[in-house]
Amino acid sequence: MLTGMKIKYLFVLSTVMILCGILIGCSGKNEDAKDVPLNTIEERIKQVASMEDMEKGDMNRLKKLYHLDADEVQDFVLYTAESNVEANELAVIKVKQENQAEIVKEKIMKRIEGQEVKLKDYRPEQFYLVEKHVLKVKGLYILFTVSKDAEKIESAFDEALK
Repeated sequence: MLTGMKIKYLFVLSTVMILCGILIGCSGKNEDAKDVPLNTIEERIKQVASMEDMEKGDMNRLKKLYHLDADEVQDFVLYTAESNVEANELAVIKVKQENQAEIVKEKIMKRIEGQEVKLKDYRPEQFYLVEKHVLKVKGLYILFTVSKDAEKIESAFDEALK
């Protein structure tokens, strides 16, 4: 039999659980859905990291490196090392729909794994850069970078999307 105290306790407990459910549900929503042109993000990154020794990539290069199709990508910026024995890389990808971000992230992870295998014994200093990569999703935007300036690039990316 429920006493008045138990009823109050159950009411308070259920209210707290409902509020927690609402807060958790809302926190999953994309607060970062700000629409930022990729050239703005690119310029922010160029302010903190040099792209001089890198080549700007096109859709064919994006497909080759990450196995992405045009229907997965709304826009992108891609820079890769001029030499295939260097690991420096920068990709900022904007997907068309938020549910595509995780799929793209998984494809980039395969690229990272391949680079680690390729460079581990052959170029240890480049392997170290790959190990210290940054790969993150913020709404529709994905950042992937392998660079000695990875932390600065990540900060510039985050600032551009604020």
